Amino acid sequence: MATGETGFDDVTFDLISVQYHSLKAGHDYGQYVRDARNAGREDIASFFEQVMKEDSDRAHKCHEFLRELGGTDNTQPQSGTA
Repeated sequence: MATGETGFDDVTFDLISVQYHSLKAGHDYGQYVRDARNAGREDIASFFEQVMKEDSDRAHKCHEFLRELGGTDNTQPQSGTA
């Protein structure tokens, strides 16, 4: 596996990057949905909600791949650590 300048292999870095950008975009889309609804454009609001769901699904898939590559799954409370 090639290692980039970050010290992480390229695939891990790429997955983290896609996950980050998907989550960041999903956060921004909430405002877009509100803007469309405020403009009376439910059709556009629905479009933005669909795009938000796709990004959420994309981020989740990246998380699954990262876990497979040996990352830590910290989505659940850790037991036995203090």
